[in-house]
Amino acid sequence: MDRIDLFRIFSRVVECASFTRAADTLRIPRSSVSAAVQELEGRVGARLLHRTTRRVSPTQDGTAFYERCQRVIAEVEDTENLFRQTAAQPSGRLRIDVPGRVGRLIIAPALPEFLDHYPQIDVDLGVTDRAVNLVEDSVDCVLRVGPLGDSGLIARLIGKLQLINVASPAYLTRHGTPETPDDLGDHWAVNYASPSSGRIEDWEWIEDGKLRTKTLRGRVTVNSAEAYIACSLAGLGLIQIPAYDVKRHLDAEELVEVMSGYRAEPMPMTLLYPHRQHLSRRLQVFADWLEALLKSHVL
Repeated sequence: MDRIDLFRIFSRVVECASFTRAADTLRIPRSSVSAAVQELEGRVGARLLHRTTRRVSPTQDGTAFYERCQRVIAEVEDTENLFRQTAAQPSGRLRIDVPGRVGRLIIAPALPEFLDHYPQIDVDLGVTDRAVNLVEDSVDCVLRVGPLGDSGLIARLIGKLQLINVASPAYLTRHGTPETPDDLGDHWAVNYASPSSGRIEDWEWIEDGKLRTKTLRGRVTVNSAEAYIACSLAGLGLIQIPAYDVKRHLDAEELVEVMSGYRAEPMPMTLLYPHRQHLSRRLQVFADWLEALLKSHVL
């Protein structure tokens, strides 16, 4: 097997911490992955991986070798693409993962324009609110809304989503309209539980330049944006939601904005991918297109 292919297979095993997951993402047999690692260890004369029944991890030598492999792979890919970048149309398949409402309301309706402009690119569009692992799930990039953890990925800030407070006319008729946060003690909220942690989010607002929070009463708890909006439409309580998410409901007067002077802190919208300097041409053009598309919905 070619030496650079051995480097790529070994690197993927380290990133996936599994021979099986590495084989799946590379679309080759597991036996080929195992054989490649054994051949590489024989060539370098060192044990590169700790192997257990549950997990694979690099040895001390393996960690140092992995870092060298990354640099070599990047140099080879740069060299291969030296003249291809400007001479050829971007081509190939992209695997993208985006939050549910953003995917359905913004990206999917605009996708025909992108595909018409780049006829040799195909897109696998994952639409989910769960946290996707780029390497293990073999995804090229993900779009995240909200604060980021320390993932080690390259983050490209698209902008910030404006959050607004809304309720249905039926709810406001029954419970009155809150004017300030002091009124919230007399109101109900639809509780939103984080899909990843299960923690119920507090009500938030910015006042005098400071972030303030309050726990509101709620008889219903949901863990998806779809259910969050549906429950508010049904008159079950106040919600805080990105403005783009409920635009058509506001236009149809099915929901009404309240406490416009006491909005929550805007949420960052970020595109994440593994490497800054070695993006494929197809990913570069998609990221640029997506950023331009989303700019009209962010601050």
